[in-house]
Amino acid sequence: MKGPYDIIQAPLISEKGTALAESANQFLFKVRTDANKIEVKHAVETLFKVKVVDVRMARYLGKVRRIGRSMGRRSDWKKAYVTLKEGDKIDFFGGA
Repeated sequence: MKGPYDIIQAPLISEKGTALAESANQFLFKVRTDANKIEVKHAVETLFKVKVVDVRMARYLGKVRRIGRSMGRRSDWKKAYVTLKEGDKIDFFGGA
């Protein structure tokens, strides 16, 4: 059984994510590659005590990287765009 801490790996803090949070009340999270929208919705509602309206997902393939002669590949990952109910907010930095 996957718990909420297993599904959501990290919040994604970027310029695009900050702009979405301010304008559309959307927050970005890095999630497990096998997680679906329903699991992400329940995990965010459980962890942050907010009401989720919509979840959109995007898959990213890992890039091929080279260090000297050896070739490697970064792992695939998935991003979740979580839209919250009007009035709800997630504060990652704990500001006053």
